[in-house]
Amino acid sequence: MNEKKKIRVLFVCMGNICRSPTAQGVFRKLVEEKGLAHRIETDSAGTHAYHVGQPPDRRAQATAASRNIDLSDLRGRQVEVEDFHQFDYVLAMDRENLEILSGLCPAGLEDRLSLFMDFADGYGIDEVPDPYYGGEQGFERVFDMVEAASRGLLEDIRRRYV
Repeated sequence: MNEKKKIRVLFVCMGNICRSPTAQGVFRKLVEEKGLAHRIETDSAGTHAYHVGQPPDRRAQATAASRNIDLSDLRGRQVEVEDFHQFDYVLAMDRENLEILSGLCPAGLEDRLSLFMDFADGYGIDEVPDPYYGGEQGFERVFDMVEAASRGLLEDIRRRYV
């Protein structure tokens, strides 16, 4: 990997308490396991300010803990236009949030924006469903999807920045 540039990845959902902190936690752990934490930085944000300053949903934290992932240090924040300048990847969890992000994205930086599930080759689903109003199984399903997309994302980063 080119040592000159730190790769920065931002995961975005609506409220920044379920899907995007889950994605950040899963991807951060994968990056650490591969010994790349010094090269890849992660963050998460929401398109809405509903949960600014709040920790991830207790169900997301419980599901994460059952998979040896700690989300307790994460806090909700709202995405800002400046994020497009700061992050190499701005990854939306679904089309609705992708559309909101597209409206915020400065001209010339559109290549940084995509759906997170675009990195989950062969998964057959392009949106991470919001588990907020469902039961525990929804959080388990989200984790499985996020793990698949995280592996593909890391491979993309390696391919593009090696």
